[in-house]
Amino acid sequence: AMELGIYNARMLRLAAEAAGAGRLPDPEASAEIVNPVCGDRITVDVRTAGARIAALGYEVHACVLTQASASLLGRHAPHRTVAEIREVAAQLEAMLGSEGGAPGGDWSDYAALEPVRAHKSRHECVMLPLRALLAALDAGGSTDRGS
Repeated sequence: AMELGIYNARMLRLAAEAAGAGRLPDPEASAEIVNPVCGDRITVDVRTAGARIAALGYEVHACVLTQASASLLGRHAPHRTVAEIREVAAQLEAMLGSEGGAPGGDWSDYAALEPVRAHKSRHECVMLPLRALLAALDAGGSTDRGS
């Protein structure tokens, strides 16, 4: 059998689902982030409604880890508040740093990426989609006020 190591079946399935993939035709803001270590690249488009994410799209040229993380974000980020996305990003950083488990609620799907903990060089692969989304939100001038 092929040694998958950090690539488990759930992770591969999430990457294959590519929930929310594709650029938005009329984004309010976009951001591209490149991981200098491996050249992974993701562009995230976003539209907001008040403090909430109305729509999200992305294009990813990256490893399975980044694809899986982007797929989870594409599935769960729409209709959430910007503040919640920031909180989830912080929880994921803690999970990868072994200072906590996966985020709760719908975001618990991120538990599929827990094996990446042991591979510090790959933590950024998981965080890339969230960093790009937050950069796009910052570029769009969205606020964390209200709900």
